[in-house]
Amino acid sequence: MKIAESWLREWVDPDLTTEELGHQLTMLGHEVDEIAAEGEGIAEVVVAEVLECGKHPDADKLSVCKVSDGGGELIDIVCGAPNARVGLKTPLAKPGVTLPNGMKLRKAKIRGVVSNGMLCSAVELGLGDESDGILELPCDAQPGQPLVELLGLPDAVIDVDLTPNRGDCFSILGIARDLAALTGTVLKDEDVAPVIADIDDTHPVELVEPAGCPRFAGRLVRGIDPAARSPLWLAERLRRAGLRSISPVVDVTNYVMLELGQPLHAYDAALLNGPIRPRLAKKGEQVTLLDEKVVELSEDTLVITDDSGPIGMAGIMGGLSTAVGDTTTDVFFEAAFWPQDFMAGRARQYGMHTDASLRFERGVDPQGQGRAVERATELLLQIAGGQAGPLVDDTVAEHLPRRADIVLRKQRVTHLLGLEIDDEEVRRILESLQMRVEHNTGGWTVAAPSHRFDIKYEVDLIEEIARIHGYDSIPETTLASAAPLEAVTESRIEMERAAATLIARDYQEVVTYSFIDPDANRKFTGHDSELVLSNPIAEGLSVMRGSLWPGLVAAAAANAARQQERVRVFEASRSYHGTLGEHTEVVRLAGLATGPIAPEQWGARAQSVDLFDIKADVEAVLALACGTAGLNFAAVEHPALQPGQAAEILRGDTLIGVIGKLHPKLAREYDLKRPTYLFELDAEKALASKVPAASEVSKFPVIRRDIAVVVDAGVSAHELVAAVAASAPDLIRDVRLFDIYTGEGIEAGRKSVAIGLILQETSRTLTDEDADSAMAAAVAKLEHKFAAYLRD
Repeated sequence: MKIAESWLREWVDPDLTTEELGHQLTMLGHEVDEIAAEGEGIAEVVVAEVLECGKHPDADKLSVCKVSDGGGELIDIVCGAPNARVGLKTPLAKPGVTLPNGMKLRKAKIRGVVSNGMLCSAVELGLGDESDGILELPCDAQPGQPLVELLGLPDAVIDVDLTPNRGDCFSILGIARDLAALTGTVLKDEDVAPVIADIDDTHPVELVEPAGCPRFAGRLVRGIDPAARSPLWLAERLRRAGLRSISPVVDVTNYVMLELGQPLHAYDAALLNGPIRPRLAKKGEQVTLLDEKVVELSEDTLVITDDSGPIGMAGIMGGLSTAVGDTTTDVFFEAAFWPQDFMAGRARQYGMHTDASLRFERGVDPQGQGRAVERATELLLQIAGGQAGPLVDDTVAEHLPRRADIVLRKQRVTHLLGLEIDDEEVRRILESLQMRVEHNTGGWTVAAPSHRFDIKYEVDLIEEIARIHGYDSIPETTLASAAPLEAVTESRIEMERAAATLIARDYQEVVTYSFIDPDANRKFTGHDSELVLSNPIAEGLSVMRGSLWPGLVAAAAANAARQQERVRVFEASRSYHGTLGEHTEVVRLAGLATGPIAPEQWGARAQSVDLFDIKADVEAVLALACGTAGLNFAAVEHPALQPGQAAEILRGDTLIGVIGKLHPKLAREYDLKRPTYLFELDAEKALASKVPAASEVSKFPVIRRDIAVVVDAGVSAHELVAAVAASAPDLIRDVRLFDIYTGEGIEAGRKSVAIGLILQETSRTLTDEDADSAMAAAVAKLEHKFAAYLRD
């Protein structure tokens, strides 16, 4: 919110410079984004009157004006503004003046005509961001008068970033209250003197929906001058607050909203048809708003109606059918209290955001409606004349907010703030914020004023004490506490270590949505999820995921679409299973790899990643826990993986994950043109570890014997290695499969497998007879189990 410093100082004028004022507002919790100075550099600009205005002899869009600055001699000015005309009062900058935009004026000849200065627009004077021509000043402005004197400059515009809970501060009065409490400066009297009624005329109001509108204040003003114009001081204050002057009636409502925080609306009384009735909209009703937008109303929206139907959206925007115009002479002012429960989100529901809706959504003072109408009436009568009727304040008291007393404990204040504040200081702070304070045993009983609807609990009061006492006044204390060492377990590997291992292997961690498209969940898991969201943020994000793969594949597709050929991503998160009544969450570690094995380089031939590359990444992670001994990659069918390139990962008999190549159908669906490989581990099972056990290192030499056996092509390497290791466990320390051959000399459907037997004893040196015995045992085991035979 933008506020003019001069306007704020009319309400409270602390002995602070502009910069100090901004700092104190920030320390109050009203962060100052910017302080913009206005009127600097234009001290030599004066008021001038255009006495003659004619066409430029050599330029259609230029005028040649003779203006008076009150000095007697007329000044020739060449002007390109479309609104230059005889009788206009406007700012004049003479040669030698430097404008705020850096332009230094000098006497110049423009298309053959001498110009002795410039008639200035608001933009050129640094008094606005846009203009339609030169600045038009009031008719009673005196030629030669300094412009800064006329406009009340210099001034500063303070841009304050207010928090949503402080709806009371969306006004000059609200900011002034806080500033007065902080500095101890006297606050201007908030009361507005009632306007004495000249006529008895009123307009009927019926509160048919008191829960949605428990208070409605209104007044009829007849006989205003439709030709009246807003005074310069009012238009200037609106401009500095970011609003443009429109007409006296509209300007007055905007001015009072900015000053007191209560939005108002003005109706052309002649266009009202019967009593005003605030109520909820009916299905199918429409209203044409002031911006000429036609809105179809929903049934949860409060509207203002008369006998003709809706004439405005309550607390958001008025209707076009009853809007004031250039011929309006009779005005009906409205200031209503619309509860936050009825206003929250309503403007956004229609894609709207107005100054009124902003304030009503955050809350307005339920006792301030009559005061706002009185102030608006006072201003309108001063500007446009007329006769005012009596103020009518219709109220249904039982539906107005009720404020309960709050018990504030001294011990609690000390505990939360970390310092002890004197009792009298606590009382002074609270009373300076217009709270009623009564002392009780151990503390105080406090009643917040009607405009502080954000204060409901004891902690709210303590926050107020801290704000006004000053955050800078709270001493900084170093916290000292015991820091016991955490127990270190050897029964599991931390997820951070697993993530660091993948990062070291060139993976990048991602975070994807836990809720996904139902079709994607079914395609990746093979079944429909019963965990359906009742209020999804989007139609394609309506079920809880049963696998981390959909998010990873979507991330890979997004990268591929942006010409990222090499993608390595992983995610450590949860998958969700079961029903709404009884669901389980499983922490998983999943990864995806596609594209070249390594970034493009000159030293190695480009090669795409394959199943064995990602298998090596998985084994590196699993090696952190129990090592790779006992791991088995067994063929499996999986709905998301290509048949023949999918395996379940077993440690012993325990299933700990799955690995494979993305199914071609899914690859086409996600437009992934390169082979894509995936893995997914159950983190609890995969990262389970055990205490390491020491084993003796043999001092005797190793013997190696190699054999080549022919077996059926369907026999897995794991099965062969396990059989050989079990054939002579006392002698065989390791089994290494180092070659597989198919082709000439090998029958169709079979393969030749070369296996290395590593033999060693811890108590003696093995002999050739021991080695031959172990090799014979291995061959016999393979022959018995797989019908294998030694290759010639």
